Amino acid sequence: MKQELTVIRAGTTQRLERLLDFALADLSVEELSAQDLTQARDRHILFAVGMDAYGPDASFYTLVRYLRQEPDCLEGSVAGLVVDGGGELYTKQAAQTLVMAANMAGCAFPGKPLVEGTGSLYNQHILAQRMHLNWETTYFHRVRDLARRVADFVPPTFPHPRILMLHASEHRHSNTVWMGRQVMNRLSAPISYREVSLHNGTIQDCRGCSYKACRHFAQHNTCFYGGVISQEVLPAIAECSAMLFLCPNYNDAVSANITALFNRLTNLLHQHELYDKYLFGIVVSGYSGSDLVAQQLMGAMCLNKTVMLPPRFCLMQTANDPGSARTMEGIDDRLTQFAARMESVLCRRPNKTVI
Repeated sequence: MKQELTVIRAGTTQRLERLLDFALADLSVEELSAQDLTQARDRHILFAVGMDAYGPDASFYTLVRYLRQEPDCLEGSVAGLVVDGGGELYTKQAAQTLVMAANMAGCAFPGKPLVEGTGSLYNQHILAQRMHLNWETTYFHRVRDLARRVADFVPPTFPHPRILMLHASEHRHSNTVWMGRQVMNRLSAPISYREVSLHNGTIQDCRGCSYKACRHFAQHNTCFYGGVISQEVLPAIAECSAMLFLCPNYNDAVSANITALFNRLTNLLHQHELYDKYLFGIVVSGYSGSDLVAQQLMGAMCLNKTVMLPPRFCLMQTANDPGSARTMEGIDDRLTQFAARMESVLCRRPNKTVI
């Protein structure tokens, strides 16, 4: 029996049509239009986005707006996406926008759920060298592999989940750390957690060692730059079932130490793939822009670093003054609901309070 996959399109290109014919040949495929998304629950989905050199067309934004307006329409679904571009820009931006909207509508994503093709396909050249194929053939094979992974994907659960809570904040005054600890305190056995701060000590960013040098140090479970990331953080990531990143909004981005961790993770990936780990986040903004920070976290850890994205992975809150998150209307319910979502993902417990 052929594996089943649902294709949802937004725009098209000639190359995308040829690509889908190749990638989906061995699968049982049903297509849903934007008008049929009321039937998109509990499916394995491949989003197929085609764009010219100037970015997505109106159908893409119609899809994104629908997903934002119907926050339960993809409940129980899992998805991947291919974005085929006519130029060198906008493919990653479109992917992050769509994944964020779909995730907030209840859709999960396996690790590394995106294959993008820029106009020149130069972004395929490194993998093409390793696979001994030309750029287009490499691109086509990657989409075929992604479609099969999505069709086969079953979100894992854990008998004794271990959560690693990571932050780089001064914990005595941080709204974000307070929210993270409140969520952890609402979790029940058999879930355990560990808190690691990147605030103390010197955090060296990745300086771009050669692939050979990075791999050499990874084989000895270390990194050329050492420090707390090599000694404490990377081993903790390797051992955990899920990561909870606490990310206050710094100029519409995560903090410098969190960015350094993203960059240093390549060292860990040489030894330990992260496909079996979940990503959660809490983002606090003083004014606005939490969605931008959440997309950066999602892009780095799921689209790039292979961590799974559970439905509604991120809790976002606006709170400026120290301690003000504690007095926000409805904060207790939101923290409780987020903790319940984490439990339902990690332990697959039915819980009617999860929304």
